[in-house]
Amino acid sequence: MDIRGGVVIVTGSATGVGAAAVEMLAGKGCNVVINYTKSEAEARETQKRCEALGVQALLCQADVSQDANCRRMVAETMSKWGRIDGLINNAGTTQFVAHSDLEGLDAADFQRIYAVNVIGPFQMTRAVAPHMKAAGRGSIVNVSSIAGVTGGGSSIAYSASKGALNTMTLSLARALGPEIRVNTICPGFIQGRWLRGGMGDDAYEAAKAHQERATPLRKAGTPKDMAQAAIWFIEGADLITGEILMVDAGSHLGAAPLIAR
Repeated sequence: MDIRGGVVIVTGSATGVGAAAVEMLAGKGCNVVINYTKSEAEARETQKRCEALGVQALLCQADVSQDANCRRMVAETMSKWGRIDGLINNAGTTQFVAHSDLEGLDAADFQRIYAVNVIGPFQMTRAVAPHMKAAGRGSIVNVSSIAGVTGGGSSIAYSASKGALNTMTLSLARALGPEIRVNTICPGFIQGRWLRGGMGDDAYEAAKAHQERATPLRKAGTPKDMAQAAIWFIEGADLITGEILMVDAGSHLGAAPLIAR
């Protein structure tokens, strides 16, 4: 798909992976929707960086767990440009709780995490689908996590929500073809303040060092790495749908097996 002059919505795009994605899209000549819930100042800075690249950037405060907010964001996008070529469902939340601490999570924690991480992408997909169908094409990319495959991650609720997002990707890919492709990226460790803030400095640095020492590619991922993979699904994967792509420097492979000599 040629995205120059097109329009892509990226949820949760004030900072981190989302901000990297809208800036990368803008650099390719694509107009973008920058979505945030609370980080207005950072969203405005991201908007400025995108517009400096010569495209239009629409700022939209919306909580993706609320269906009315999702529909409003899509309506505002259509009102401004009359088209939606891509959607990156990046907004997410978690709670950092050791998996062994079963009392550390309650039903409300699960419901909040699922509301953003699973229901939000579903609602955004539902809102954009009629417009993409009418245009005859569209690409949706969900930002999941290797936690949804390995069962690891910041909490049991988080890994369960990402597992649900992965299976929902398969369902939506079947339901929305042939016009709309739906794929997922599963990031591993991502450098940045979000993970550092949740893990704490010592655990974060230890995890980063482990990535750089023990993964096949010896690298700790960055927001730009994740954005690049997501955007590839939009502009460079016209024959791919229902795919779940690990973007983790190979950490899901585990340690290399011993080879008998």
